[in-house]
Amino acid sequence: MQTVESRVDRLEIVLEEFVRNVGIEFNKLYNSQMRTEAELRAFKEEMRLYRENSERDRKALHDVMKEFKNEMKAFREESERDRKALHDEMKEFKDEMKDFKDEMKDFKTKQDEENRRKNKEWSNLAKKMGTIVEDLIAPALRPVLSKYFNCHVTMEGQRQFRRKDSEDFEIDAIAGCDNKIFMIEAKSTPRFSDIKEIADKRERFFEFFPEHIGKELIIIYGSIAFSDNIIKEASKNRLYVLGWREWEYMDILNFKEIT
Repeated sequence: MQTVESRVDRLEIVLEEFVRNVGIEFNKLYNSQMRTEAELRAFKEEMRLYRENSERDRKALHDVMKEFKNEMKAFREESERDRKALHDEMKEFKDEMKDFKDEMKDFKTKQDEENRRKNKEWSNLAKKMGTIVEDLIAPALRPVLSKYFNCHVTMEGQRQFRRKDSEDFEIDAIAGCDNKIFMIEAKSTPRFSDIKEIADKRERFFEFFPEHIGKELIIIYGSIAFSDNIIKEASKNRLYVLGWREWEYMDILNFKEIT
């Protein structure tokens, strides 16, 4: 009997221990489950907030992109308007420049014609008054000598007269630089006989102007206008011909033929 009671007592002790251990483990499991549910709820809440924030950000980005697209569209439209306006302005400017060039061309043509007419009238007047040297030859002399002979005139004069042994020697104009001396003879109406006369005077130039001995003597035959035959004959005799070039300006007409 005592043995049975002893076994019963041990059984009760083992049962109490089992119940206590089961209770402890249950509490642990319960507490763990409660923590897991709390963490899960917190995670769900975070995900909900994240989705809400993401949706707001997405909508904000969508609005920004839409606004940017509208601004780009407006910019392209404005640029196209500006481009078209600039194109129209450039076309108008080109048309105005073309009209201006045409007007200037007409003006230059008329001005050239007027200059030729005035030069002819001026030459005829100088011919009548006998002032060809003063009015036509002298003004053109310095630029012509500088252009063709690289001569910067240091001396010039008109109607030069010398007498030697009761013999007279006269030339219409003279000009000189360091190593060249120019004798200029002018005629109102060029003739073949003038060429021989001028050539003969060339041979005796230094007799009457000995102060220029040692310089190169260059002869210029000046007039209003020359025929081709006169120019050819003058070139053969090495006489430079100075006259109107197309009634625009006084120029040497046979420089290449002589040089």
